[in-house]
Amino acid sequence: MSIWTSYRLRLQRKRYKIRSRRKGRELTQIADRTTEIKPEDILLFCVFRNENLRLPYFFDYYRKLGINHFVMVDNDSDDGGREYVADQHDASIWTTDAAYGKARFGMDWLTRLQDKYGHGHWALTVDVDELFVFPFCDVRPIRALTDWLDAGRRRSFGALLVDLYPKGPVGAVPYERGKDPLDIINWFDSGNYVISRNERMRNLWIQGGVRARAFFAGEPKKAPALNKVPLVKWHRRYSYVSSTHMILPRGLNIVYDQKGGEKISGALLHTKFLDPITPKSREEMQRGQHYARGREYKAYEQADDTLWTSASRRYVGWQQLEDCGLISAGSWA
Repeated sequence: MSIWTSYRLRLQRKRYKIRSRRKGRELTQIADRTTEIKPEDILLFCVFRNENLRLPYFFDYYRKLGINHFVMVDNDSDDGGREYVADQHDASIWTTDAAYGKARFGMDWLTRLQDKYGHGHWALTVDVDELFVFPFCDVRPIRALTDWLDAGRRRSFGALLVDLYPKGPVGAVPYERGKDPLDIINWFDSGNYVISRNERMRNLWIQGGVRARAFFAGEPKKAPALNKVPLVKWHRRYSYVSSTHMILPRGLNIVYDQKGGEKISGALLHTKFLDPITPKSREEMQRGQHYARGREYKAYEQADDTLWTSASRRYVGWQQLEDCGLISAGSWA
């Protein structure tokens, strides 16, 4: 990597910081409980819009995992989700009606809040339809993981986005608020993953799974990226580049061993293919606020079809993902 490239990446990071301060002015505080955040607390950061259906289980899941405080940004919801979050005792929430796409798909807003409240904390950044799993998460809280990462002087933790889907047609079984989405969508593709190396950002670029198979079979290079760095020991110098797929400084992206060994890694169970995916896809297409003007959502209009095949595997736990080579316990025992 040339000195010139390193210099340009530093400038890029500085530009993101300037953007985040400017975009932070778009946020209006609704409920602020950040004075209750303790120095050792693990924080969750999230941007959402019209996710009232999913929010109760989302909070329940991450509380049980060990999250201490939720820092949330509402992007102009009109379904009661903003009010629900404002009532949660362990959440602080800001709202904005500004364009999601013009805020780097929400990352400018989160960067501002991460810098202000996340500095020195382990920060988990996820979407409402993402459930974080890691080795031994069934018996160990997230603090056990962050303590182990601290002991090894690691500042970031990688996760593969694993798309879940039902055995029958998507949307055939209505989702009930507060229920575990895995009661309905619990199948995944155990293979069909392609890895390439991004020399500039030092990360592995991973594509594949059901979305590549079902929606981008003719253009696999346009399939969504599945590599993420959702858990970071935050510092004011840091900034995500593309959602949580990449982060600066680029050393934080080295979350997988790229020389034949194994580093500990986890997964984000992606519950997007849950009723009502099709009407939500149409709404997001019309808004045009997502990457490539919602190209993915155009494909998801077909999601009423059955995604399941005889090669699909039913999700039963993190050990299964490790057996499939999708996550690793590394040296953590």
